[in-house]
Amino acid sequence: MRDGSMGGGQDAASNHGDLGWNDGLYRDDARAYAPETGYGGGRIPGPRSPHGGGDGPDPIPGGPGAGGADDSTPDRAPGHGGGHRRGGRRRPRSRKRKVLRWVAIVAAVGVLGTAGAAYGYYEYLAGKIRKGERVSGKTTVAKPKANANGTSAMNIMILGSDSRISADDQKLGGAADSAGARADVIMIAHLSADRSNMSVVSIPRDTRVDIPECEDPKTHHVYPKVNTIINASLGRGGPGCTLATVQNLTNVYIDHWLMIDFSGVVKMADVLGGVQVCVEHSVWDRPTKYIKHGGSGLKLPRGKSVIKGKQALQWLRTRDAFGDDSGRAKAQHMYMSSLIRTLRSQNLFTNPSRLNKIATTAMGAFEVSSEIGTPKKLYDLGMELKSVSPSRMTMLTMPHDADPQDKNAHYIPAADADTVWSLLRNDVAMDANGKAKPTGTASASPKPSAPSGPPAAAPATIPVTVVNGTAGTSDKAAVGHRAAAIATALKTAGFTKAEPDQTAAPSPGTTVVYPAASGEQGKSDATSVAKALKIPVSNVKPSATAKAVTLTVGADWREGTDYSTTLPKQGGVPKSADSLNGADTTGCMPIQPIYRWAG
Repeated sequence: MRDGSMGGGQDAASNHGDLGWNDGLYRDDARAYAPETGYGGGRIPGPRSPHGGGDGPDPIPGGPGAGGADDSTPDRAPGHGGGHRRGGRRRPRSRKRKVLRWVAIVAAVGVLGTAGAAYGYYEYLAGKIRKGERVSGKTTVAKPKANANGTSAMNIMILGSDSRISADDQKLGGAADSAGARADVIMIAHLSADRSNMSVVSIPRDTRVDIPECEDPKTHHVYPKVNTIINASLGRGGPGCTLATVQNLTNVYIDHWLMIDFSGVVKMADVLGGVQVCVEHSVWDRPTKYIKHGGSGLKLPRGKSVIKGKQALQWLRTRDAFGDDSGRAKAQHMYMSSLIRTLRSQNLFTNPSRLNKIATTAMGAFEVSSEIGTPKKLYDLGMELKSVSPSRMTMLTMPHDADPQDKNAHYIPAADADTVWSLLRNDVAMDANGKAKPTGTASASPKPSAPSGPPAAAPATIPVTVVNGTAGTSDKAAVGHRAAAIATALKTAGFTKAEPDQTAAPSPGTTVVYPAASGEQGKSDATSVAKALKIPVSNVKPSATAKAVTLTVGADWREGTDYSTTLPKQGGVPKSADSLNGADTTGCMPIQPIYRWAG
Protein backbone atom coordinates (compact mmCIF):
# COMPACT_ATOMS: atom_id res chain seq x y z
CA MET A 1 0.00 0.00 0.00
CA ARG A 2 1.32 3.45 -0.82
CA ASP A 3 0.85 6.95 0.46
CA GLY A 4 -1.94 8.73 -1.34
CA SER A 5 -3.32 5.42 -2.65
CA MET A 6 -4.81 2.24 -1.27
CA GLY A 7 -1.96 0.39 0.19
CA GLY A 8 1.53 -1.02 1.02
CA GLY A 9 5.33 -0.74 0.79
CA GLN A 10 8.46 -2.81 0.70
CA ASP A 11 9.64 -5.40 3.19
CA ALA A 12 8.03 -7.37 5.95
CA ALA A 13 8.65 -6.31 9.51
CA SER A 14 9.15 -8.36 12.61
CA ASN A 15 8.45 -7.73 16.23
CA HIS A 16 10.21 -8.68 19.45
CA GLY A 17 9.66 -9.17 23.12
CA ASP A 18 10.88 -7.79 26.40
CA LEU A 19 13.57 -8.98 28.72
CA GLY A 20 13.94 -9.11 32.44
CA TRP A 21 16.70 -9.02 34.97
CA ASN A 22 17.51 -12.68 34.41
CA ASP A 23 20.70 -12.68 32.34
CA GLY A 24 19.41 -15.72 30.54
CA LEU A 25 16.91 -13.47 28.80
CA TYR A 26 19.61 -11.38 27.15
CA ARG A 27 19.86 -13.09 23.80
CA ASP A 28 22.65 -12.34 21.36
CA ASP A 29 20.49 -12.79 18.29
CA ALA A 30 17.49 -10.47 18.33
CA ARG A 31 15.89 -12.54 15.59
CA ALA A 32 15.29 -15.24 18.16
CA TYR A 33 12.36 -13.12 19.30
CA ALA A 34 10.68 -12.84 15.92
CA PRO A 35 7.12 -14.22 15.76
CA GLU A 36 6.25 -16.73 13.08
CA THR A 37 2.97 -15.02 12.35
CA GLY A 38 1.99 -11.42 11.66
CA TYR A 39 1.67 -8.46 13.97
CA GLY A 40 -1.75 -9.52 15.15
CA GLY A 41 -0.55 -12.65 16.91
CA GLY A 42 -2.35 -11.93 20.13
CA ARG A 43 -5.16 -9.89 21.51
CA ILE A 44 -4.81 -6.48 23.06
CA PRO A 45 -4.32 -6.71 26.83
CA GLY A 46 -7.11 -6.43 29.33
CA PRO A 47 -7.91 -4.22 32.32
CA ARG A 48 -5.46 -2.43 34.50
CA SER A 49 -5.67 -0.34 37.62
CA PRO A 50 -5.91 3.42 37.93
CA HIS A 51 -2.28 3.56 38.94
CA GLY A 52 -0.80 1.73 36.05
CA GLY A 53 -0.30 -1.72 37.50
CA GLY A 54 -1.24 -4.81 35.63
CA ASP A 55 0.02 -5.91 32.30
CA GLY A 56 -0.17 -2.69 30.34
CA PRO A 57 1.89 0.46 30.49
CA ASP A 58 0.59 3.31 32.56
CA PRO A 59 -1.65 5.98 31.05
CA ILE A 60 -0.03 8.68 29.00
CA PRO A 61 0.76 11.75 31.08
CA GLY A 62 -1.46 14.76 31.16
CA GLY A 63 -4.71 12.92 30.66
CA PRO A 64 -7.36 11.87 33.10
CA GLY A 65 -5.96 8.41 33.75
CA ALA A 66 -5.10 5.00 32.42
CA GLY A 67 -6.25 3.52 29.19
CA GLY A 68 -5.72 0.70 26.75
CA ALA A 69 -7.41 -1.48 24.23
CA ASP A 70 -9.19 -4.80 24.35
CA ASP A 71 -11.48 -5.43 21.42
CA SER A 72 -12.38 -8.79 22.87
CA THR A 73 -13.58 -7.57 26.28
CA PRO A 74 -17.21 -8.77 26.62
CA ASP A 75 -18.60 -5.69 28.34
CA ARG A 76 -17.38 -3.26 25.74
CA ALA A 77 -19.55 -2.07 22.90
CA PRO A 78 -18.31 -2.78 19.36
CA GLY A 79 -16.30 0.09 17.94
CA HIS A 80 -15.30 1.42 21.35
CA GLY A 81 -11.98 -0.33 21.20
CA GLY A 82 -12.20 -1.88 24.62
CA GLY A 83 -9.81 -0.50 27.13
CA HIS A 84 -7.85 -0.52 30.31
CA ARG A 85 -10.19 0.95 32.89
CA ARG A 86 -9.06 3.10 35.75
CA GLY A 87 -11.52 1.75 38.24
CA GLY A 88 -11.92 -1.74 39.50
CA ARG A 89 -9.83 -4.21 41.38
CA ARG A 90 -6.15 -4.29 40.56
CA ARG A 91 -4.75 -7.49 39.13
CA PRO A 92 -1.52 -8.54 40.90
CA ARG A 93 0.91 -8.38 38.00
CA SER A 94 4.51 -7.33 37.61
CA ARG A 95 5.19 -3.71 36.69
CA LYS A 96 8.59 -4.28 35.06
CA ARG A 97 7.62 -4.44 31.41
CA LYS A 98 5.55 -1.25 31.29
CA VAL A 99 8.62 0.95 31.59
CA LEU A 100 10.96 -0.88 29.26
CA ARG A 101 9.34 0.91 26.36
CA TRP A 102 10.67 4.25 27.68
CA VAL A 103 14.19 2.93 28.16
CA ALA A 104 14.04 1.73 24.57
CA ILE A 105 12.78 5.03 23.22
CA VAL A 106 15.38 7.20 24.91
CA ALA A 107 18.12 4.81 23.91
CA ALA A 108 16.99 4.81 20.28
CA VAL A 109 16.96 8.59 20.01
CA GLY A 110 20.30 8.87 21.76
CA VAL A 111 22.03 6.15 19.77
CA LEU A 112 20.84 7.63 16.50
CA GLY A 113 22.27 10.92 17.65
CA THR A 114 25.75 9.41 17.98
CA ALA A 115 25.52 6.92 15.13
CA GLY A 116 27.97 8.91 13.04
CA ALA A 117 30.82 7.67 15.18
CA ALA A 118 29.80 4.08 14.62
CA TYR A 119 29.76 3.85 10.84
CA GLY A 120 32.43 1.16 10.68
CA TYR A 121 30.47 -0.93 13.13
CA TYR A 122 27.22 -0.49 11.23
CA GLU A 123 29.01 -1.96 8.23
CA TYR A 124 29.98 -4.90 10.37
CA LEU A 125 26.45 -5.18 11.68
CA ALA A 126 24.72 -4.81 8.31
CA GLY A 127 23.41 -8.35 8.47
CA LYS A 128 21.69 -7.62 11.77
CA ILE A 129 19.61 -4.71 10.51
CA ARG A 130 15.97 -5.71 10.60
CA LYS A 131 13.67 -3.95 8.15
CA GLY A 132 9.95 -3.60 7.57
CA GLU A 133 7.42 -2.06 5.22
CA ARG A 134 7.19 1.73 5.56
CA VAL A 135 3.43 1.98 5.15
CA SER A 136 0.79 -0.76 5.15
CA GLY A 137 -2.41 1.23 5.56
CA LYS A 138 -4.56 3.58 3.52
CA THR A 139 -3.43 7.19 3.76
CA THR A 140 -3.83 10.22 1.53
CA VAL A 141 -1.03 12.28 3.07
CA ALA A 142 1.54 12.77 0.33
CA LYS A 143 5.24 13.46 0.76
CA PRO A 144 5.81 17.21 0.45
CA LYS A 145 8.23 18.40 -2.16
CA ALA A 146 11.45 20.12 -1.17
CA ASN A 147 11.09 23.84 -0.53
CA ALA A 148 12.41 26.57 -2.78
CA ASN A 149 15.90 26.07 -1.37
CA GLY A 150 15.80 22.35 -2.09
CA THR A 151 15.65 21.29 1.56
CA SER A 152 12.99 19.38 3.52
CA ALA A 153 12.17 18.70 7.13
CA MET A 154 12.28 15.05 8.23
CA ASN A 155 9.76 13.22 10.40
CA ILE A 156 10.58 9.87 12.00
CA MET A 157 7.99 7.81 13.86
CA ILE A 158 9.50 6.03 16.86
CA LEU A 159 7.52 3.08 18.23
CA GLY A 160 7.96 1.11 21.41
CA SER A 161 6.12 -2.16 21.15
CA ASP A 162 5.38 -4.60 23.96
CA SER A 163 4.93 -8.05 22.48
CA ARG A 164 4.71 -11.23 24.53
CA ILE A 165 6.44 -13.88 22.46
CA SER A 166 8.01 -16.37 24.84
CA ALA A 167 6.88 -17.78 28.18
CA ASP A 168 9.73 -15.92 29.88
CA ASP A 169 8.60 -12.66 28.29
CA GLN A 170 5.03 -13.21 29.43
CA LYS A 171 6.12 -13.72 33.03
CA LEU A 172 7.51 -10.20 33.07
CA GLY A 173 4.11 -8.63 32.56
CA GLY A 174 1.77 -11.17 34.03
CA ALA A 175 -0.74 -13.39 32.29
CA ALA A 176 -0.42 -14.95 28.87
CA ASP A 177 -3.42 -13.01 27.65
CA SER A 178 -1.07 -10.07 27.21
CA ALA A 179 0.33 -11.65 24.04
CA GLY A 180 0.29 -9.57 20.87
CA ALA A 181 1.82 -6.46 19.36
CA ARG A 182 0.88 -3.05 20.70
CA ALA A 183 2.27 0.42 20.00
CA ASP A 184 2.68 1.39 23.64
CA VAL A 185 4.87 4.39 22.81
CA ILE A 186 4.30 6.49 19.70
CA MET A 187 6.54 9.47 19.01
CA ILE A 188 7.13 11.78 16.07
CA ALA A 189 10.72 13.05 15.93
CA HIS A 190 10.78 16.16 13.71
CA LEU A 191 14.13 17.36 12.34
CA SER A 192 13.93 20.85 10.82
CA ALA A 193 14.80 21.51 7.19
CA ASP A 194 17.88 23.49 8.18
CA ARG A 195 18.83 20.79 10.73
CA SER A 196 19.08 23.41 13.47
CA ASN A 197 16.38 22.07 15.78
CA MET A 198 14.43 18.93 16.66
CA SER A 199 11.18 18.21 18.45
CA VAL A 200 9.82 14.93 19.79
CA VAL A 201 6.04 14.71 20.16
CA SER A 202 4.50 11.81 22.08
CA ILE A 203 1.01 10.65 21.11
CA PRO A 204 -0.82 9.03 24.04
CA ARG A 205 -1.29 5.33 23.39
CA ASP A 206 -4.89 5.49 24.56
CA THR A 207 -5.98 8.16 22.08
CA ARG A 208 -9.13 7.22 20.16
CA VAL A 209 -8.58 7.58 16.41
CA ASP A 210 -9.70 6.20 13.07
CA ILE A 211 -7.36 3.36 12.13
CA PRO A 212 -7.52 2.91 8.35
CA GLU A 213 -7.76 -0.32 6.43
CA CYS A 214 -4.38 -2.05 6.78
CA GLU A 215 -2.76 -5.17 5.40
CA ASP A 216 -0.40 -7.25 7.51
CA PRO A 217 2.83 -7.43 5.44
CA LYS A 218 3.63 -10.93 6.74
CA THR A 219 0.28 -12.69 6.52
CA HIS A 220 -1.39 -10.39 3.96
CA HIS A 221 -4.48 -10.39 6.13
CA VAL A 222 -6.53 -7.23 5.49
CA TYR A 223 -7.93 -5.49 8.56
CA PRO A 224 -10.95 -3.22 7.99
CA LYS A 225 -10.90 0.37 9.20
CA VAL A 226 -11.95 0.81 12.81
CA ASN A 227 -12.40 3.54 15.39
CA THR A 228 -10.43 2.53 18.47
CA ILE A 229 -7.35 3.51 20.42
CA ILE A 230 -4.17 4.09 18.49
CA ASN A 231 -2.02 1.47 20.21
CA ALA A 232 -4.11 -1.26 18.55
CA SER A 233 -2.80 -0.19 15.13
CA LEU A 234 0.45 -2.14 15.45
CA GLY A 235 -1.45 -5.42 15.72
CA ARG A 236 -3.47 -4.59 12.60
CA GLY A 237 -0.67 -4.42 10.05
CA GLY A 238 2.59 -3.67 11.79
CA PRO A 239 4.44 -0.34 12.06
CA GLY A 240 3.25 0.58 8.57
CA CYS A 241 -0.35 0.61 9.83
CA THR A 242 0.58 2.79 12.78
CA LEU A 243 2.42 5.14 10.41
CA ALA A 244 -0.67 5.48 8.19
CA THR A 245 -2.81 6.12 11.27
CA VAL A 246 -0.45 8.83 12.55
CA GLN A 247 -0.30 10.50 9.15
CA ASN A 248 -4.08 10.60 8.90
CA LEU A 249 -4.37 11.97 12.44
CA THR A 250 -1.78 14.74 12.04
CA ASN A 251 -1.65 15.41 8.28
CA VAL A 252 2.12 15.27 8.78
CA TYR A 253 4.04 13.07 6.33
CA ILE A 254 6.22 10.50 8.15
CA ASP A 255 9.41 9.75 6.25
CA HIS A 256 10.60 6.74 8.27
CA TRP A 257 9.77 4.59 11.27
CA LEU A 258 11.98 3.02 13.88
CA MET A 259 10.55 0.37 16.20
CA ILE A 260 12.15 -0.70 19.43
CA ASP A 261 12.17 -4.13 20.96
CA PHE A 262 13.50 -4.45 24.46
CA SER A 263 15.97 -7.34 24.16
CA GLY A 264 19.15 -5.25 24.38
CA VAL A 265 18.14 -1.89 25.74
CA VAL A 266 18.66 -2.50 29.45
CA LYS A 267 22.19 -3.73 28.81
CA MET A 268 22.90 -0.66 26.69
CA ALA A 269 21.81 1.67 29.49
CA ASP A 270 24.42 0.00 31.71
CA VAL A 271 27.10 0.28 29.03
CA LEU A 272 26.54 4.04 28.87
CA GLY A 273 27.31 4.36 32.57
CA GLY A 274 23.98 5.83 33.64
CA VAL A 275 22.45 9.29 33.48
CA GLN A 276 21.92 12.10 35.95
CA VAL A 277 18.50 12.90 37.42
CA CYS A 278 17.36 15.13 40.26
CA VAL A 279 14.65 15.13 42.94
CA GLU A 280 13.61 18.02 45.19
CA HIS A 281 13.15 15.70 48.16
CA SER A 282 14.38 12.25 49.05
CA VAL A 283 12.07 9.71 47.45
CA TRP A 284 10.98 6.16 48.20
CA ASP A 285 8.21 5.00 45.90
CA ARG A 286 6.62 2.15 47.83
CA PRO A 287 3.20 0.78 48.84
CA THR A 288 1.35 2.98 51.33
CA LYS A 289 -1.84 2.65 53.34
CA TYR A 290 -3.54 4.85 50.75
CA ILE A 291 -2.19 3.12 47.64
CA LYS A 292 -1.41 -0.40 48.75
CA HIS A 293 -0.50 -1.71 45.33
CA GLY A 294 1.96 1.04 44.48
CA GLY A 295 5.66 1.45 44.44
CA SER A 296 8.34 1.10 41.80
CA GLY A 297 10.89 0.70 44.57
CA LEU A 298 12.77 3.86 43.55
CA LYS A 299 14.79 5.17 46.52
CA LEU A 300 17.02 8.20 46.05
CA PRO A 301 18.39 10.96 48.29
CA ARG A 302 17.53 14.59 47.71
CA GLY A 303 19.37 16.29 44.86
CA LYS A 304 21.21 14.84 41.86
CA SER A 305 21.97 11.15 41.37
CA VAL A 306 23.40 9.08 38.52
CA ILE A 307 21.13 6.12 37.87
CA LYS A 308 21.44 3.09 35.61
CA GLY A 309 20.21 -0.46 35.27
CA LYS A 310 17.33 -1.45 37.54
CA GLN A 311 17.30 1.93 39.26
CA ALA A 312 16.84 3.65 35.88
CA LEU A 313 13.84 1.44 35.21
CA GLN A 314 12.41 2.33 38.59
CA TRP A 315 12.78 6.02 37.78
CA LEU A 316 10.98 5.66 34.49
CA ARG A 317 8.07 3.68 35.90
CA THR A 318 7.52 5.81 39.03
CA ARG A 319 4.09 7.44 38.99
CA ASP A 320 2.61 8.00 42.44
CA ALA A 321 5.69 9.63 44.00
CA PHE A 322 5.73 12.14 41.12
CA GLY A 323 2.04 12.88 41.64
CA ASP A 324 0.35 11.59 38.52
CA ASP A 325 0.89 10.66 34.88
CA SER A 326 1.87 14.21 34.01
CA GLY A 327 4.60 14.09 36.64
CA ARG A 328 5.84 10.78 35.38
CA ALA A 329 6.02 12.18 31.84
CA LYS A 330 8.14 15.05 33.10
CA ALA A 331 10.48 12.59 34.82
CA GLN A 332 10.74 10.50 31.66
CA HIS A 333 11.53 13.59 29.59
CA MET A 334 14.21 14.54 32.13
CA TYR A 335 15.78 11.10 31.77
CA MET A 336 15.62 11.24 27.98
CA SER A 337 17.29 14.67 27.82
CA SER A 338 19.99 13.61 30.25
CA LEU A 339 20.71 10.45 28.28
CA ILE A 340 21.13 12.39 25.06
CA ARG A 341 23.49 14.86 26.74
CA THR A 342 25.47 11.95 28.16
CA LEU A 343 25.85 10.34 24.75
CA ARG A 344 26.94 13.61 23.15
CA SER A 345 29.53 14.27 25.85
CA GLN A 346 31.32 10.95 25.43
CA ASN A 347 34.15 10.65 22.91
CA LEU A 348 33.33 7.24 21.54
CA PHE A 349 36.15 7.37 18.98
CA THR A 350 38.69 6.83 21.76
CA ASN A 351 37.18 3.53 22.87
CA PRO A 352 36.37 1.27 19.88
CA SER A 353 35.57 -1.70 22.09
CA ARG A 354 32.93 0.23 24.02
CA LEU A 355 31.61 1.76 20.81
CA ASN A 356 31.23 -1.69 19.29
CA LYS A 357 29.35 -2.91 22.35
CA ILE A 358 26.93 0.02 22.21
CA ALA A 359 26.36 -0.39 18.47
CA THR A 360 25.87 -4.14 18.72
CA THR A 361 23.36 -3.79 21.54
CA ALA A 362 21.51 -1.01 19.73
CA MET A 363 21.22 -2.99 16.50
CA GLY A 364 19.67 -5.86 18.39
CA ALA A 365 17.12 -3.55 19.96
CA PHE A 366 15.33 -2.01 16.98
CA GLU A 367 14.18 -2.44 13.42
CA VAL A 368 13.65 0.25 10.80
CA SER A 369 11.56 0.95 7.73
CA SER A 370 13.21 -0.56 4.70
CA GLU A 371 14.14 2.68 2.94
CA ILE A 372 16.68 3.48 5.67
CA GLY A 373 17.69 -0.13 6.32
CA THR A 374 21.35 0.11 5.29
CA PRO A 375 24.43 1.06 7.32
CA LYS A 376 25.09 4.09 5.11
CA LYS A 377 21.56 5.47 5.46
CA LEU A 378 21.53 4.92 9.20
CA TYR A 379 24.91 6.62 9.40
CA ASP A 380 23.65 9.63 7.44
CA LEU A 381 20.55 9.84 9.63
CA GLY A 382 22.64 9.65 12.78
CA MET A 383 24.93 12.42 11.57
CA GLU A 384 21.97 14.71 10.89
CA LEU A 385 20.47 14.10 14.33
CA LYS A 386 23.87 14.46 15.98
CA SER A 387 24.20 18.01 14.69
CA VAL A 388 21.30 19.32 16.80
CA SER A 389 22.26 20.96 20.09
CA PRO A 390 20.29 19.87 23.17
CA SER A 391 19.23 23.50 23.62
CA ARG A 392 17.37 23.20 20.31
CA MET A 393 15.58 19.97 21.27
CA THR A 394 12.02 20.07 22.59
CA MET A 395 10.08 17.13 24.03
CA LEU A 396 6.33 17.34 24.50
CA THR A 397 3.09 15.35 24.62
CA MET A 398 0.14 15.82 22.28
CA PRO A 399 -2.51 17.84 24.14
CA HIS A 400 -5.48 15.58 24.85
CA ASP A 401 -8.88 15.52 26.53
CA ALA A 402 -10.99 12.77 28.04
CA ASP A 403 -12.79 10.69 25.42
CA PRO A 404 -16.56 11.42 25.60
CA GLN A 405 -17.20 7.77 24.74
CA ASP A 406 -15.10 6.55 27.65
CA LYS A 407 -13.97 9.34 29.97
CA ASN A 408 -12.43 6.95 32.46
CA ALA A 409 -10.01 5.26 30.09
CA HIS A 410 -9.39 6.93 26.74
CA TYR A 411 -8.45 10.26 25.21
CA ILE A 412 -9.09 12.35 22.12
CA PRO A 413 -6.85 15.08 20.71
CA ALA A 414 -7.49 18.46 22.34
CA ALA A 415 -7.92 21.65 20.34
CA ASP A 416 -4.32 22.60 21.14
CA ALA A 417 -3.13 19.51 19.27
CA ASP A 418 -3.85 21.34 16.01
CA THR A 419 -1.25 23.94 17.00
CA VAL A 420 1.34 21.23 17.56
CA TRP A 421 0.64 19.66 14.15
CA SER A 422 0.78 23.10 12.52
CA LEU A 423 4.20 23.67 14.07
CA LEU A 424 5.39 20.41 12.53
CA ARG A 425 3.81 20.96 9.11
CA ASN A 426 5.19 24.47 8.83
CA ASP A 427 8.59 23.49 10.23
CA VAL A 428 8.41 26.12 12.98
CA ALA A 429 10.89 25.59 15.81
CA MET A 430 9.27 24.62 19.09
CA ASP A 431 12.06 26.14 21.15
CA ALA A 432 12.74 29.86 21.40
CA ASN A 433 16.54 29.53 21.35
CA GLY A 434 17.12 30.06 17.66
CA LYS A 435 16.76 33.07 15.40
CA ALA A 436 13.18 33.31 14.20
CA LYS A 437 12.71 33.10 10.43
CA PRO A 438 11.05 36.15 8.89
CA THR A 439 7.53 35.57 7.61
CA GLY A 440 7.46 34.78 3.92
CA THR A 441 10.99 33.44 3.70
CA ALA A 442 12.18 29.92 3.10
CA SER A 443 13.60 27.67 5.73
CA ALA A 444 17.34 28.01 5.63
CA SER A 445 19.35 25.30 3.94
CA PRO A 446 22.22 23.62 5.80
CA LYS A 447 24.58 25.63 3.59
CA PRO A 448 22.92 28.96 2.84
CA SER A 449 23.61 30.40 -0.58
CA ALA A 450 22.88 33.70 -2.22
CA PRO A 451 19.55 34.01 -4.04
CA SER A 452 19.73 32.91 -7.66
CA GLY A 453 17.45 32.78 -10.67
CA PRO A 454 15.66 35.41 -12.74
CA PRO A 455 13.46 38.10 -11.24
CA ALA A 456 9.74 37.46 -11.13
CA ALA A 457 7.59 38.69 -13.97
CA ALA A 458 5.29 41.65 -13.46
CA PRO A 459 2.33 40.59 -11.25
CA ALA A 460 -0.25 41.54 -13.89
CA THR A 461 1.33 39.08 -16.35
CA ILE A 462 1.31 36.01 -14.04
CA PRO A 463 -1.75 33.74 -14.37
CA VAL A 464 -2.74 32.30 -10.98
CA THR A 465 -5.31 29.59 -10.30
CA VAL A 466 -6.76 29.60 -6.78
CA VAL A 467 -8.21 26.33 -5.44
CA ASN A 468 -10.43 25.89 -2.38
CA GLY A 469 -8.85 23.15 -0.27
CA THR A 470 -10.30 24.19 3.08
CA ALA A 471 -12.12 20.90 3.51
CA GLY A 472 -8.76 19.49 4.54
CA THR A 473 -9.95 15.96 3.94
CA SER A 474 -12.81 14.76 1.79
CA ASP A 475 -15.15 14.10 4.75
CA LYS A 476 -15.16 17.69 6.08
CA ALA A 477 -16.99 20.77 4.84
CA ALA A 478 -15.11 23.44 2.91
CA VAL A 479 -15.45 27.18 3.58
CA GLY A 480 -17.72 28.63 0.90
CA HIS A 481 -16.28 31.04 -1.70
CA ARG A 482 -12.81 30.80 -0.16
CA ALA A 483 -11.01 30.57 -3.52
CA ALA A 484 -12.88 33.63 -4.81
CA ALA A 485 -11.94 35.64 -1.72
CA ILE A 486 -8.23 34.89 -2.09
CA ALA A 487 -8.33 35.52 -5.85
CA THR A 488 -9.81 38.94 -5.12
CA ALA A 489 -7.00 39.64 -2.62
CA LEU A 490 -4.43 38.72 -5.27
CA LYS A 491 -6.07 41.02 -7.84
CA THR A 492 -5.91 43.83 -5.31
CA ALA A 493 -2.16 43.11 -4.96
CA GLY A 494 -1.72 43.45 -8.73
CA PHE A 495 -2.12 39.83 -9.85
CA THR A 496 -5.01 40.67 -12.15
CA LYS A 497 -4.95 37.27 -13.85
CA ALA A 498 -5.79 35.43 -10.61
CA GLU A 499 -8.97 33.37 -10.95
CA PRO A 500 -10.77 30.92 -8.64
CA ASP A 501 -11.03 27.32 -9.75
CA GLN A 502 -14.56 25.94 -9.69
CA THR A 503 -13.40 22.53 -8.44
CA ALA A 504 -12.44 22.09 -4.78
CA ALA A 505 -9.40 19.97 -3.90
CA PRO A 506 -9.23 19.23 -0.14
CA SER A 507 -5.78 19.90 1.32
CA PRO A 508 -4.62 20.01 4.96
CA GLY A 509 -2.10 22.77 4.21
CA THR A 510 -1.78 25.81 1.96
CA THR A 511 0.61 25.45 -0.98
CA VAL A 512 1.75 27.38 -4.04
CA VAL A 513 2.93 25.18 -6.91
CA TYR A 514 4.32 26.06 -10.32
CA PRO A 515 4.91 23.98 -13.48
CA ALA A 516 8.17 22.11 -13.10
CA ALA A 517 8.85 22.72 -16.79
CA SER A 518 8.92 26.48 -16.18
CA GLY A 519 12.10 26.08 -14.15
CA GLU A 520 13.64 28.99 -12.29
CA GLN A 521 11.32 31.53 -13.87
CA GLY A 522 8.27 29.63 -12.65
CA LYS A 523 9.81 29.37 -9.20
CA SER A 524 10.38 33.14 -9.07
CA ASP A 525 6.84 33.89 -10.24
CA ALA A 526 5.30 31.51 -7.69
CA THR A 527 7.46 32.97 -4.94
CA SER A 528 6.17 36.47 -5.73
CA VAL A 529 2.58 35.19 -5.42
CA ALA A 530 3.39 33.60 -2.06
CA LYS A 531 5.02 36.75 -0.70
CA ALA A 532 2.01 38.87 -1.70
CA LEU A 533 -0.11 36.89 0.78
CA LYS A 534 2.69 36.31 3.32
CA ILE A 535 2.85 32.60 2.59
CA PRO A 536 6.27 31.12 3.53
CA VAL A 537 8.46 30.43 0.51
CA SER A 538 8.94 26.95 1.99
CA ASN A 539 5.36 26.27 0.80
CA VAL A 540 6.37 26.93 -2.82
CA LYS A 541 6.92 23.69 -4.75
CA PRO A 542 7.38 22.56 -8.37
CA SER A 543 4.66 20.35 -9.85
CA ALA A 544 4.79 17.99 -12.82
CA THR A 545 1.04 18.40 -13.45
CA ALA A 546 0.41 22.11 -12.82
CA LYS A 547 -0.27 24.17 -15.94
CA ALA A 548 0.08 27.53 -14.18
CA VAL A 549 0.97 28.93 -10.76
CA THR A 550 -1.66 27.33 -8.50
CA LEU A 551 -2.47 28.45 -4.98
CA THR A 552 -4.37 25.89 -2.92
CA VAL A 553 -5.99 27.42 0.15
CA GLY A 554 -5.73 24.64 2.73
CA ALA A 555 -7.65 23.75 5.87
CA ASP A 556 -5.03 25.69 7.83
CA TRP A 557 -6.25 29.00 6.29
CA ARG A 558 -10.01 29.16 6.60
CA GLU A 559 -10.35 32.92 7.00
CA GLY A 560 -8.53 36.17 6.29
CA THR A 561 -6.15 37.13 3.49
CA ASP A 562 -2.87 37.27 5.44
CA TYR A 563 -1.55 33.74 5.76
CA SER A 564 1.10 34.74 8.32
CA THR A 565 -1.61 35.27 10.94
CA THR A 566 -2.34 31.53 10.85
CA LEU A 567 1.23 30.46 11.51
CA PRO A 568 2.26 29.47 15.02
CA LYS A 569 5.15 31.51 16.37
CA GLN A 570 8.55 30.05 17.12
CA GLY A 571 8.47 28.61 20.60
CA GLY A 572 4.67 28.80 20.57
CA VAL A 573 4.08 25.36 22.07
CA PRO A 574 0.78 25.17 24.00
CA LYS A 575 1.19 24.90 27.77
CA SER A 576 -0.99 21.81 27.70
CA ALA A 577 1.79 20.01 25.79
CA ASP A 578 4.01 20.08 28.93
CA SER A 579 7.19 20.66 26.93
CA LEU A 580 10.78 20.24 28.15
CA ASN A 581 13.94 21.67 26.61
CA GLY A 582 16.73 19.18 26.05
CA ALA A 583 19.38 21.40 27.66
CA ASP A 584 17.54 21.89 30.95
CA THR A 585 19.83 20.64 33.72
CA THR A 586 18.36 22.70 36.54
CA GLY A 587 15.01 21.03 37.06
CA CYS A 588 14.35 18.60 39.89
CA MET A 589 11.27 16.47 40.30
CA PRO A 590 8.97 17.38 43.22
CA ILE A 591 7.97 14.43 45.40
CA GLN A 592 4.60 13.84 47.04
CA PRO A 593 4.95 14.11 50.86
CA ILE A 594 3.91 10.54 51.63
CA TYR A 595 6.78 9.21 49.45
CA ARG A 596 9.53 11.25 51.11
CA TRP A 597 11.95 9.71 53.57
CA ALA A 598 14.65 11.00 55.90
CA GLY A 599 17.50 10.19 53.53
